[in-house]
Parts: sequence; structure tokens; C-alpha cells
Amino acid sequence: MPLTDIACKGFKPENKAYKKSDEKGLYLEVMPNGSKYWRMKYRFDGKENRLSFGVYPEISLKEARDKRDEARKLIREGIDPAQQKKVEKLTRHINSENSFENITREWHEKQKPSWTERYARHVLKRLEDNLFKFIGYKPINKITAPELLTAIREIEKRGAIDIAHRALQTSGQIFRYAIVTGRATHDVSADLKGALQTRKKQHYNSLQEKEFPEFLQKLETYDGEYEGDKQTKLAFKLLINTFVRTVEIRGARWEEFDFDKKEWRIPAERMKMKEEHIVPLSKQSLAIIEELKPITGHRELLFPNKNKPMLPISENTLLYALYRMGYRGRTTTHGFRSTASTILHENRFPSDVIEIQLSHAERNEVKASYNFAKYLPDRHKMMQWWSDYIERALKSGGGNVIEGNFGVINDL
Repeated sequence: MPLTDIACKGFKPENKAYKKSDEKGLYLEVMPNGSKYWRMKYRFDGKENRLSFGVYPEISLKEARDKRDEARKLIREGIDPAQQKKVEKLTRHINSENSFENITREWHEKQKPSWTERYARHVLKRLEDNLFKFIGYKPINKITAPELLTAIREIEKRGAIDIAHRALQTSGQIFRYAIVTGRATHDVSADLKGALQTRKKQHYNSLQEKEFPEFLQKLETYDGEYEGDKQTKLAFKLLINTFVRTVEIRGARWEEFDFDKKEWRIPAERMKMKEEHIVPLSKQSLAIIEELKPITGHRELLFPNKNKPMLPISENTLLYALYRMGYRGRTTTHGFRSTASTILHENRFPSDVIEIQLSHAERNEVKASYNFAKYLPDRHKMMQWWSDYIERALKSGGGNVIEGNFGVINDL
């Protein structure tokens, strides 16, 4: 006689376990401690087997019957339900191991040796805060493009457009890692190309070529308000001659300079592109550094903070110097990169050489090697031409700068 829910509730424990049959192999086994287990007896390939469906009343009579019917359907299809259950358990385990979060943490550990500690923490925290709660638990090979987009859209809703783009870019690296390690077959981030909002590009104020000589004159006569301003003046001169980013000049260390090769090698951890950047040093740049040696040559940093010499000068040091020279709102420290780029392009220097020296180009390993071999001598020539140009602009006294090939452009 089939079981009823009332009957199931009424079965009391005895000294030994006993069974109460339902139908079609399903029965409830009542244990001496009062626990009640749903089980199914069946035959497959001539052998008797048993399946467990869980504990009553957590699994109701109806649910137990549904599970029994599913098992009987598998038997009719020639599949052992016990074996199928093992396969499903293994699949769940594999999916758990191959979740987006687990793969991400594995990928992160592989990348950490090539990153600074601070950057490694930043990358992981960005993923933990923005993606894990949406797709972290999902098997990476089951995540669809719409699911990833939904997670990224949540970042966009906060107005964090740049973070959204970086999260998508990092996701792509994780999916590609999963592919090469055999845990995924497709990078769904590639399907989202063009799907995100874009922030209007910020254009920094910069000086026109005709305004440049006047600024150089003002910088040459700049005295500041205290003795430390000579260091600021030299920082400005080196910044203009090398057109690096402000953060790169502020953090410059004496150990980064190779005076024999006449090169400044900025380590990857200090670069925006996370690749070592080589800055060829003109004779004018070397002269600026020589003038700086008596001031800060005994320190680790070229431009240390006056009160805390283990730290670099602040972001505002150069900016306030600009203000004192009368250039508030007319240009920024970053704007001198634009000025240099414009003048170099107008004087027919190859765009690739300029962009690499600006550290704008994203380079893969092969292309990076090619650029290093092909362009470094040209960059040395270009940087010397640029410093010579600055020297001529200063001597012009604010008038027109007399141009010429000077044996450089024709060599490029």
C-alpha cells in the first residue's frame, strides 16, 4: 500500500532499523535514532542496487517519488542512476573548483611575481568588490556574455566608467588563462567589444609652440620662494627635456640612471603601462642631473620631499611653481607631453618613435623586442634633437625658433 504523508510522520523508531515501502522500489527507512531516509531499490544489468534521496521530512513524499521516477527514466534509457549520481557529484565538484572566483585567484597568484605588492592587492580587490558577487560562484565555462555584461553594467551605474573598462579587460585575461589551462573554451569578454560606455577623453591644457619660448624664459629666471625651489626648477627642466609623466619624474631614483649608456630606465612598477621604460638622456638632461647631484645626490630620490626625504616631492610642487610663473589654467605639467608630441610630429619624426617614447603604445612581447632593437637608437637621436630645440627656443628670447634638420631627421 502506498505511503501517505501522515503515515510517514507517524513512524516511530525501534531498536533496529526498519523499512516502510511505498511503490516502484521506493521505501522509507526508519533508524533507531528516529531519522528517516528515502531509499530506492532497483536492478541494473542483473544486479541489485540502492539509491538514497535524502532525509524525511526535508525531502517530502512527493519529492522522493519525483526522484524515483527520474531514476526509473534513466534505467529505461540504459543509464545506471547510481553511477549518474556519482558523475553529477564529480561535475559539481569540478564546477566548484573551476568557478570564476577560483580561476581568478589562481590566475592572480601566477601574475603576482611580475607585479608590485600594491598593484596586486588593487587588482584582486577590484575583482572581489565588483565581479565575484555576480559571477564568482559560476563555473567559468558556463558564464555567458550577457551575464558578464550585467556584472560590468553594475559598475557603470556607479559612474565608474574607467573601473568598468579595467574590469572587463582583466576578465578577458582571466578567461584566456582558463582557456589555455583547459577550463574554458571561449573568452566571452571579447563579445562585449564596444558594449561599454566611454568617458570623454580628457585633454590637458598645453602650450602652443609659439608660447613655448616665453615659458622657457620664465622658467630660466624662476627663483621661487625658498632655497628648495632650485630643486623644483631642475625637476621642471628634466621633466620638459624628457617629457615623462609627472609621477615618473617625482619618483625618479638615482639607481635608475645609467650614465655610461646615457639612459634612464624607469622600472615597470612605476610605469602606467607596467613595462620598463627607457628614456634616452640628451647632453642637456645629463647636465641638469649633474647640477642636481650636489643637492640630492646623497638621497635615494632625485627630487625628495623637503621635510620627509624618503618620500618624493608632492604632486602640487610643480603645479604651484607653474602658478607662480603665471600659467594657472594655461597649461599643466602633463601638458608638456602634448607640447613635445606636437612639435616632434610637426618636425616629421616618425609617429611610432614618438608614441613609444611617450610610453603610449601597448606592446606584446614580440613587438616590444622589435621596438627595442629598431627604435632605441632613433629615440636617442630624437631626444637630443628635442633638447637642442629647447635650447634654441630659450635663446630665441620669445621670438621665432630657427628650424633645420640638424643631421637628425634625415637619419630617421
